[in-house]
Amino acid sequence: MKISEPTWVWEILKQKIKKQWIIVFVATFVIGLIAHATIMLQDIPNHDGLASMYFDQNMITSGRWFLSIACGFSSYFTLPWLIGLLGLILLSVTAVLLADLLQIESAWLGCLVGGLLVTFPALTSTFAYVYTLDGYMLGLMLSVLAVWFVARGGKKWMAGAVCLAFSMGVYQAYLPFAILLSLYAVLMAFLEEKEKGRKVKALGSYLGMGVCGMVLYYVILQILLWIQGKQLASYQGIDGMGSVAGLDLLGTVKSIFGDFIQFTLKGHILFNNIFSTTAVVVLILTTALVLVLLAIDKKLFKSIWFYLIVIALVVIVPVATNVILIISPGVNYHLLMRYQWVLFVILALAFCNRYIVVLKNQMPLGKWAMLLCAAVLTFNYLVVDQIAYSNLEKKYEKTYSYCLRLLDRMEQTQGYYPGIPVAMIGVVSEDNFPVTDITGEVTGSIIGATGDYLLYTSANYQSFMKHYMGVEINPVSGEDMLRIYDSEEYRALESFPGANSMKVVDGVLYIKTENVAE
Repeated sequence: MKISEPTWVWEILKQKIKKQWIIVFVATFVIGLIAHATIMLQDIPNHDGLASMYFDQNMITSGRWFLSIACGFSSYFTLPWLIGLLGLILLSVTAVLLADLLQIESAWLGCLVGGLLVTFPALTSTFAYVYTLDGYMLGLMLSVLAVWFVARGGKKWMAGAVCLAFSMGVYQAYLPFAILLSLYAVLMAFLEEKEKGRKVKALGSYLGMGVCGMVLYYVILQILLWIQGKQLASYQGIDGMGSVAGLDLLGTVKSIFGDFIQFTLKGHILFNNIFSTTAVVVLILTTALVLVLLAIDKKLFKSIWFYLIVIALVVIVPVATNVILIISPGVNYHLLMRYQWVLFVILALAFCNRYIVVLKNQMPLGKWAMLLCAAVLTFNYLVVDQIAYSNLEKKYEKTYSYCLRLLDRMEQTQGYYPGIPVAMIGVVSEDNFPVTDITGEVTGSIIGATGDYLLYTSANYQSFMKHYMGVEINPVSGEDMLRIYDSEEYRALESFPGANSMKVVDGVLYIKTENVAE
């Protein structure tokens, strides 16, 4: 068939694509739809999303020089259904890459790997910021693709370096994905390759991909900053990227290990109820047993290298997982940036699957344990997702109700007119509007989906009322707001909905919403 024929592409794909890849892709996509259709079929923003109904995603000052292009395919409007579909397609491809990279031949296990990837609560948190989800999922896919290229052998590590650079250009938080997968691949090479040269070559290929990818990312970033005449912003400490000046090495290391242990054990993600805890513990014990039996089978306990590698992994894995704390030590490290924790479950499954075949006589129930643990965790995360989306919907409803009452009072205040300057901070009074969220124990770590209201600043009110209520307000900001905030007239007001919570002073409508001592 000639290359000029459109069907030529289809014929090539049919020859190259494995049946198992199709199964994993479809299963991941379907599970993703089940888990996230709730949010995809509605327009429910979070606090950041209120200002991003249309956003060109030019985040180069945060180091994300490829994000604008990555999000451009779905336009820069917030379109949950389209963006969600594109994100799930990219995640399904990522699941296929993971299954192939980790040599998972079992269709059942491959589907569950995809299920874990697409239900893990870090994705739920990303869906709360849906306006940027498709771009972020492209970044995640590129980070996995980078390692996948290296595993193909030869000089393909250079293609991997390019993928890694563009992944970081979307979102630097997916760098740990590539590092952890590379560590696993190198570990497998050290366990299975008999020639030292092959082991060294494997290590060099993954290390070369990582170093060249990060250098390429940084060079492109500096060129684009120079072209646009901009500098890195101080937001999340990103302006310190690439600099070691003033770096507290000991403090950073302590922070990395402290955060790793704290989030892993008490982050309410891996261990969030009796079901997930049991599944994770069983998976840990199964993995440990496989490792011990494998070490006995291969006589690894007699090698000093075995102990050195175990010690190195104990030190390196937390650092690799939390490498973002080295890039930006002052970062607000929230769940959106912790997607890599799902790899601990996936890599444990892959490791057991790889060696239980060898140890099947010693572990007759090993495969059942893996599949059941993966299934329980996938369903558990799916339930957590629904709880988070339920609360996000209630946040919207509470916010709408609150703003409707607020607008009604504003319009009845003497001296009010449409377009009047409005002086307000925006935090909702917890005295007059106490916390009613009942999902806190489940959603407490899922940034974007926890709490009661979408409102934290006057700009949040402005955006919410504009896009969801059809009302324009004109908030006072900057030094004028600081002056008003410290004035006697403002402090004398009650918190809304008190009878004396609003007053027009010198042509400005003062509104007191938060708890401040009078």
